[in-house]
Amino acid sequence: MKMPHVVAMMLVPIAAIIAGCATVPDVSMLSVPVSIKVPENEVLLLTAQATGVQIYECSAKKNDPMRFEWAFKAPEAELYDKAGRKIGSHYAGPTWESNDGSKVIGEVRSRDNGPDASAIPWLLLSAKSTVGTGILGQTRSIQRVNTIGGIAPADVCSQAKAGQVARVNYKATYYFFTAKP
Repeated sequence: MKMPHVVAMMLVPIAAIIAGCATVPDVSMLSVPVSIKVPENEVLLLTAQATGVQIYECSAKKNDPMRFEWAFKAPEAELYDKAGRKIGSHYAGPTWESNDGSKVIGEVRSRDNGPDASAIPWLLLSAKSTVGTGILGQTRSIQRVNTIGGIAPADVCSQAKAGQVARVNYKATYYFFTAKP
């Protein structure tokens, strides 16, 4: 006779878990510009917070070698999960590498200036190639949002400074997406 009460008591925690899952925000519904929304047939795979630098070099402009500019060379950042644990790194390519050895190399598909003019743009990238069977090896798209800093130096870049390298601090959130099952 007490069995129905035991079953009912077991269902309460299960219902609470299901209700909790239902309140998790859907990343596809995040407020991002249309130009950097991921395709409808993709779902969130991983969220990573990046902290690092954007590397620039003072060099001659490609279309006018008599003028100089700060040219972007590469990112260099550590990737962290929501708990603050290091889960990987981000470097030239652009490449994101997980601690499990998997990697994704991205290619910019579209960009948006984002809400902060003093920060690098928000991006949507597609996976140009992946390596490994780990988490990043499943990536199809990458969003870079919530950027802070990272823009080219305001200092004048001239022939006298040619070859000089600047490392500009930045932070960003990266969302990695995979195909819907």
